Amino acid sequence: MLGSGLSNQVGASVAALAFPVIGPVGVVAVRQWVAAVVLWAAGRPRLRSFTAAQWRPVLGLALVFAVMNLSLYTAIDRVGLGLAVTLEFLGPLTVALAGSRRRIDAVCALAAAAAVVVLTRPSPATDYLGIGLALLAATCWGCYILLNRTVGRRLPGLEGSAAAAAVSGVLYVPVGAVVLWQRPPTLTALACALAAGALSSAVPFLADLLALRRVPAHFFGVFMSVNPVFAAVVGFLVLDERLDAAAWAAVCVIVGSNAVAVTATSPRGRAAHPSSPSPSPLPSPSSSTSSPSPSSPSPSSSPS
Repeated sequence: MLGSGLSNQVGASVAALAFPVIGPVGVVAVRQWVAAVVLWAAGRPRLRSFTAAQWRPVLGLALVFAVMNLSLYTAIDRVGLGLAVTLEFLGPLTVALAGSRRRIDAVCALAAAAAVVVLTRPSPATDYLGIGLALLAATCWGCYILLNRTVGRRLPGLEGSAAAAAVSGVLYVPVGAVVLWQRPPTLTALACALAAGALSSAVPFLADLLALRRVPAHFFGVFMSVNPVFAAVVGFLVLDERLDAAAWAAVCVIVGSNAVAVTATSPRGRAAHPSSPSPSPLPSPSSSTSSPSPSSPSPSSSPS
């Protein structure tokens, strides 16, 4: 789990190194292609057997993949890795808390909202577009969780996720071709984009599958909630991005809110609160295009 989380964020930081040459769109295109190849090899979807009822959520998932990664990477380019990933994490946290009537979840929601105010506190230098793009990525991640549940019910194994990743990769072929034609990549930039695809797709995918065979799903969800902290640390070490003390405190509050929300819905928590709604453990934000589907041995809402 540690390797999966760090790989996600190192992949995002390596991607940022290629932004000055091919931009976020070029990097996302390459990443989508890598994710499509990885998931296609793992899922081997039988597209000809898909029904219309199966294709609808798959196509929705493909669109979410495309928009989520583009908005996240553009936000990283504008506001930094730590802030972008933390704001993106609000998506699954919102899904986990939505509809709950428990007091502890209300406290978590209020704490997370206060932390967001601290993170995005207005100043003359505030990049509102970057913040908005990170929140768009959060919205997409929440939609991803809901769509992935439907895909997991209608398609076996990884077929749905593999098909969605393939469609998303195809969508980026003309976009990526135009961008890479207009902004020819250097060998270093191309290597960074390919490394980002592998580190944020292949490595987390395999690591998550192995981890979920050994640990309970709710514990996996709690551990994955530290990804914003990983992002802030990696952003500091690789990209020299610095958060002030208030921003670090806000990141920790959001991580803590997620951990409490997921822990409260663990098997032990559900035994104590049998009538409570039980949001699923949350996946890692940066591996959204590569994580196991609900029908595989993973959290039921896991992408990721």
